[in-house]
Amino acid sequence: MGATDLEQVEQRLNALLDRYRPELVDGTIYGLPSLVWPGATGHDYFAAVKKAQRHVGLYLIIADRYPDDFAAASPAVQARRSGRATFSFPSLDDDLAVELGAFLDRLMERYRAEHR
Repeated sequence: MGATDLEQVEQRLNALLDRYRPELVDGTIYGLPSLVWPGATGHDYFAAVKKAQRHVGLYLIIADRYPDDFAAASPAVQARRSGRATFSFPSLDDDLAVELGAFLDRLMERYRAEHR
C-alpha cells in the first residue's frame, strides 16, 4: 500500500466526519487534530484521525462508552477495531464507508445527547 492510497483513506475518513462539522469545532487530543463539542475539554472529543505507516487510525473514545452501538455495527466495522478507542483502516471501500457512516451517525447521536 502506497502513501497515496493511505492519503485517500485519510481523505475519505475526513469526508465522513465533515458532516458533523456544523455542530463540532476543531480541537486536538495528544497533538492530533480532532472534532469536539464546543467547550469540551480533555478526552471528551468525538473523533480524531491520524495517518500511520500502514493504516489510518480513527480514534473514537465515544465507541468505548457505548458498547451496544459498537455491537450493532457491521462485522466489517467491528473488525477494524484495534484498541479501546482505535479503529485501523489500511483501506476504505464504498461499502465499508457506508457502514462506518451509519456507526458514526449513531455515535454522534449519543455524543450530541451528552452535550445538550
